Amino acid sequence: MILLSVVGARPNFMKLAPLARALAGRPAVEHVIVHTGQHYDAEMSDTFFAELGIPRPQFNLEVGSGSHAAQTAAIMQRFEPVCLGAKPGVVLVYGDVNSTVAAALVAAKLGIRVAHVEAGLRSRDWTMPEEINRVVTDRLADLLFTPSRDAVLNLRAEGVPDDRIHFVGNIMIDSLVTSLAAARELGAPRRHGVEGSRYVLVTLHRPGNVDAPDSLRELLDTLAELSFDAPVLFPVHPRTRARIRDLGWTAPAGARLRLLDPLPYLELLSLEVSAGLVVTDSGGLQEETTYLGVPCLTVRPSTERPITCSEGTNRLVPARREAILAAAREAGATAARPAPVLERWDGRAAERIAAVLVDGARYS
Repeated sequence: MILLSVVGARPNFMKLAPLARALAGRPAVEHVIVHTGQHYDAEMSDTFFAELGIPRPQFNLEVGSGSHAAQTAAIMQRFEPVCLGAKPGVVLVYGDVNSTVAAALVAAKLGIRVAHVEAGLRSRDWTMPEEINRVVTDRLADLLFTPSRDAVLNLRAEGVPDDRIHFVGNIMIDSLVTSLAAARELGAPRRHGVEGSRYVLVTLHRPGNVDAPDSLRELLDTLAELSFDAPVLFPVHPRTRARIRDLGWTAPAGARLRLLDPLPYLELLSLEVSAGLVVTDSGGLQEETTYLGVPCLTVRPSTERPITCSEGTNRLVPARREAILAAAREAGATAARPAPVLERWDGRAAERIAAVLVDGARYS
């Protein structure tokens, strides 16, 4: 059986790694990896393959950056010949990026079965390109692998038959569980000079936060003010770095806000584990902080991962100075709670997915 995995962006790689390991233990499977090149530089791509032990992709489509339409179209054009040549039985797509929906469209139109890893998540915010990608991919998918019970309920409400839905758990947590010891040993807080402090770790990249100059300036001013309470480490996405440069913004004197280059997975996880607070607009960090029991503020009006708010340590905050500062200070004054235990967030989601794909198992 030929299984073909399509990945293109940083969050995809963390989902691919554990499944690649699980499939490698099944000799009846030939697992082909296609990298679309949606994230194409070493800091956003190559280091993740090396750190996570992902086999080298057999194909790299090298699509690079571009508008949503241009990027999606380029992936579709370059991926179709790969499918025609490889003749996979199933195309596996991951998460909610443009590579996900583009590959699903190509496979579905060629009559190839589509499996969606991390299916059923919904923010119900149609201004998010990712929401469009999620919904379209789930309509095309034959196998829908969900990370949480709410995702199952979303799919049922949309009329997806139960026999296509498999509640396998959160595959992002598989990578975290596998990497946690190495991340702790790395000692990134010490290397960044924040060991022993209740430092704040920040990631921001979504267009709604960083593309509008006034919004980005307010967020940067907020982080700078927050840094007078505790050190703030902000690994900056290349898009965000360009927007900051365009603004000409500089931190005020005495601020302990440090703008870092993008960090490898293990180093970011090492900082995340010991952080007093994470401020983010990323989907994956909402899940990781919930698993770790680290307080998290998600600078967004909605989340496709509501379980991180209802059962975890996450809280949604608007991208406004007063709201972020108040929530951050409240989190700093709250006693630490034990990390929650969420159903099937146990490091074995990839094994369940492999069992469905290869052994015909069923998870509900």
